[in-house]
Amino acid sequence: MTLQTRTLMDETAPNRSTGIINGRSSNILNWDDVRFSWAYPKYKRMLANFWTPFEINMGQDIKQFPQLTADEQESFLKIIGLLALLDSIQSDYAGKVAEYITDSSVNALMIILAQQEVIHNHSYSYVLSSLVPKPKQDEVFEYWRTEEKLRERNDFVTNGYKAFAENPTIENFLRSMVFDVILEGLFFYSGFAFFYNLARNQKMVATSTMINYINRDEQLHVGLFEKVFKETLNENPEYRTEELASFVVETFREAARLEIEWAQTVIGEKFEGITMQEIKQYIEYMANKRCNQLGFGREAFPEAPIDNPLRWIVAYQEVDLGKTDFFEQKSRQYTKASDVNGFDEL
Repeated sequence: MTLQTRTLMDETAPNRSTGIINGRSSNILNWDDVRFSWAYPKYKRMLANFWTPFEINMGQDIKQFPQLTADEQESFLKIIGLLALLDSIQSDYAGKVAEYITDSSVNALMIILAQQEVIHNHSYSYVLSSLVPKPKQDEVFEYWRTEEKLRERNDFVTNGYKAFAENPTIENFLRSMVFDVILEGLFFYSGFAFFYNLARNQKMVATSTMINYINRDEQLHVGLFEKVFKETLNENPEYRTEELASFVVETFREAARLEIEWAQTVIGEKFEGITMQEIKQYIEYMANKRCNQLGFGREAFPEAPIDNPLRWIVAYQEVDLGKTDFFEQKSRQYTKASDVNGFDEL
C-alpha cells in the first residue's frame, strides 16, 4: 500500500490523529490531546538535549591534535568524514519521513530530529575547522567518494533510503526504518568507541564531549524510530510477516559485518586500550540490542554477549541524558569558547 502525504490542514478531521500513517488529522497540534502517550515525554526529552557546537571549547584539543600519533590523526579524520556523510543524509531522510506521518505530534518530533542532525553535521565542520587547514577539511569531506569501505557501508544505508523515497509503500517505509536504526544505532558505534578511548587517555576531550552529545541524541532518535516502527506495525498488522522478520535479522547481520570491516580499517590493533576482538563483540552486541528493540529478538548473533563487552564505555556512552559533561561529570554551563573556537586561549 502506498503512503499518503500529510495535508497542510483538514478542517473536517479531528485534532487527535486517526493513524500514524495514512490517517487523518486537522494538523492542529495540541500536546494535551495527542494519539500516542509517549510523544510528549519524547518531545520534552529531545528539547532537554538541545546543544550547539559553539558551547564546546576546542582550545585544549587544538593543542593536542598535532601531538597525536599519525595513526590516531588518520583514524580521527576518517571517522569524522564518515559521520559527516551519514548525518548529512539523515536530516533529509527524517524530512522525507515527516511528509508521510499523519500524526501531528510525531511529525513535530521528526522535524526536531532533522534539526538535531543539522547540528551534528555542523559539529563536524566545527571540529575540523578548529584542528586542520581548510584544504584538509575539504579532503575529509570527500572521503566518502574515495574510501572503498566507507562507500560500501554508505551505499548499504542510502540504497535502503532510496527505495522508500522512490516508492513510498508501507513495506519500504518499514524497511527504511530498519536502515535508520542501523545508521543511528550501530554504524556510528565503533567510531564513538574510538573517541571515547581517546578521552579516557586524556586526549581530545572536547571533541569526545561533543561526540557524547551526538551519541545521546542518537539514542533518542533510535528510540523514536523504534516507536514509529512498532506503531506502524500495530496499525497495519498484515505487514508483521516472517519475511519482514527475516529481512530485519539478515540486514542487521550484514550491517554488523560492514561495521566490523570498517572498524578493522580505522581501529584494528593500532591503539592501546581497545582491541578488534572487543570491537567485534561490541558491534555484534549492539546489532542484537537494536534488533531486539525492533521486536525481533537477539537473533542476528545468538552467540554474542548479552551484556556490553566494553564495560568501560558505559561511563561515556550511557550516562544520564541530561546536560552533564560526560568526562568531567560537571554542569554543561561551563565557560564557553569564543566565536573562533577557543583560539584566543592558545
